[in-house]
Amino acid sequence: MQKLHQDSYNVLWLVIVASSITALATGFGAVPFLFGRCPQNKWVGIGNAVAAGLMLGASISLLKEGWNIEGVTSAPLRLGVGAGVGVLLVLIAHKLLSGKEELTSPEAMKGADMKRMILVVGVMTVHSFAEGMGVGVSYGDGNGFGDFIALSIAIHNIPEGLAICLILIPEGTTVWRAALWSVFSSIPQPLVAVPAYLFVLWFRPLLPAGLGLAAGAMIWMVFFELLPEAKESLRSTTTWLFLLLGTAAMLGFQYLVG
Repeated sequence: MQKLHQDSYNVLWLVIVASSITALATGFGAVPFLFGRCPQNKWVGIGNAVAAGLMLGASISLLKEGWNIEGVTSAPLRLGVGAGVGVLLVLIAHKLLSGKEELTSPEAMKGADMKRMILVVGVMTVHSFAEGMGVGVSYGDGNGFGDFIALSIAIHNIPEGLAICLILIPEGTTVWRAALWSVFSSIPQPLVAVPAYLFVLWFRPLLPAGLGLAAGAMIWMVFFELLPEAKESLRSTTTWLFLLLGTAAMLGFQYLVG
């Protein structure tokens, strides 16, 4: 197990800042309501499709990096196992969430006591752990992938916050309160990012598995969460177009700065 040195402490603070920004980005979903306009569902769909493309591009890079990582034996095998575990964890999370959606409904939030608030935090932690895990693990690689992952998740969180506001504001919640609820829904991301980063930092032989785990979880989210949500308000061809554009943009940007 490795000890933290100064560079690692610096990256640790970067993980905290980056994961906090991804959570705060959710609040930007309320911005359109400041101008008194309710955005059309197609913009939510476009946001989800673009975010899916960015996350897919970032996941591809994580898999490539985990496959070629130096100094770790059986890196491809560890990568594959990690990816499988990542998918399994997301499936378990969805299983745990099954039947608990009413906990985060507008009615439940309005009259929530402390016990209900703690329960809501638990549900949200299960729901968004993959994003925080992806940020933390990717910074453990040390090659700048954390910035790309944080960017893609932050962009993904904006339409997610917009979707929350579309539910809360028509029920009478103020714009600012809806924005706070949106940020609240992503608080688990910085809470998960820090221990995920420290884990792969201390146990470097597990870094390929960690990268695979983050990539597997995000790829599952792309094809089973973001794309289906995007297709609810966009034509299938339009959804795939924005997905490909987002993927190409992320891979192209990584190539240019790599």
